[in-house]
Amino acid sequence: MGYQYLLFDLDGTLTDPKEGITKSFQYALEALGIHEPDADKLTWVIGPPLMESLMRGYGLNEEQAKFGTEKYRERYVPVGYAENSVYTGMEEVLVKLGEAGFVLATATSKPTVMAEKILEHFGLSKYFSVVGGASMDSSRSKKVDVIRHTLNLLGVSETDKVLMIGDREYDVLGAKELGIDCLGVLYGYGSEEELSKAGAFGLVKDTMELYTWCMGHRGKF
Repeated sequence: MGYQYLLFDLDGTLTDPKEGITKSFQYALEALGIHEPDADKLTWVIGPPLMESLMRGYGLNEEQAKFGTEKYRERYVPVGYAENSVYTGMEEVLVKLGEAGFVLATATSKPTVMAEKILEHFGLSKYFSVVGGASMDSSRSKKVDVIRHTLNLLGVSETDKVLMIGDREYDVLGAKELGIDCLGVLYGYGSEEELSKAGAFGLVKDTMELYTWCMGHRGKF
């Protein structure tokens, strides 16, 4: 049996958000009294929940991390979301996968309202049946909870028909917790070692290979 439902991570999978995320994270760190001038040293924050990155990366408590999250959004919501670009060939891939009969959705740790804003900004909204994301209050931020939420929105219970697609170990591990396979993309921000170690079902190096892989594992619709 092959896949019918494709759940896409957003940052590092559909779009390259490096500039907007790292600049907004620098803004948040400055508000917390932490100076990090080199944006290239902050690419590790692309993917994980923001609160988690602040707490684990800088030893902040929950209250400090919440403040940092507020400061991050202070810059990201009006400006940072658009400092972003769609990966080469991705829109064509989404068109073809939809034409092939796949049901497309997002499952991102980014708040749903921001995911919707980004997809709308880049003209990608029309390709997705459901936009699954985190909640603004961080009560739904772990990838496993986001994926579960997305499946509920889709009304899907047969997880063997579902494929998660993402660039970080969080995507793989969150999917695995629900018995879902995950395809790792190597053009994002996770390494081959990270994705393989987490247990990615397959790996692709670019958007065209992503399309070919999905078509080769398509179920009967």
